[in-house]
Amino acid sequence: MLRVGVLVSGGGTNLQAIIDNCQSGAIDAEVVCVVSNKKNAYALTRAEKHNIPRYAERQEEEIAKILQSHNVSLVVAAGFMSVLSPDFIDKFRIINIHPSLIPSFCGIGYYGLNVHKAALLRGVKITGATVHFVDAGCDTGEIILQKAVEVLADDTPESLQLRVMEQAERVILPKAIQMIAKGELR
Repeated sequence: MLRVGVLVSGGGTNLQAIIDNCQSGAIDAEVVCVVSNKKNAYALTRAEKHNIPRYAERQEEEIAKILQSHNVSLVVAAGFMSVLSPDFIDKFRIINIHPSLIPSFCGIGYYGLNVHKAALLRGVKITGATVHFVDAGCDTGEIILQKAVEVLADDTPESLQLRVMEQAERVILPKAIQMIAKGELR
């Protein structure tokens, strides 16, 4: 079974999707630890409710030690609002969920609502989410899965963010983890 460590900074809706899919058997994985760079991240409460070891306000060196101590075989950045160093990336197999169809609206500065504000300002009709491997660049790693979501005429950044999370992120992130668990990706 795939041992997953999840890195979070906020509410943890994608973490919850991973936990739910693990518990239902939809993915052959177990979340063995959750680490946040923010002490008040609601994702830590989600982890606590499921008796998953959780760690807050940790720096990169500490995070690496925690992941290693839990024998993590896959690290999932699920709303983790910090760029990881090349040294850290070299130690782990890491995937990330990004709230756009990369290469659009990605890279430094494109996170959270900023992505959706930019999509609306540009006037795109389709946006979505991407799961990709993490490399030394910012949102430049090999794409695993993408899912498109329609942009509606009356969308706000908040409504678009919610629809992208519900229709794309929570669908493709568990699917990508299962693909890795089954050995379908190199």
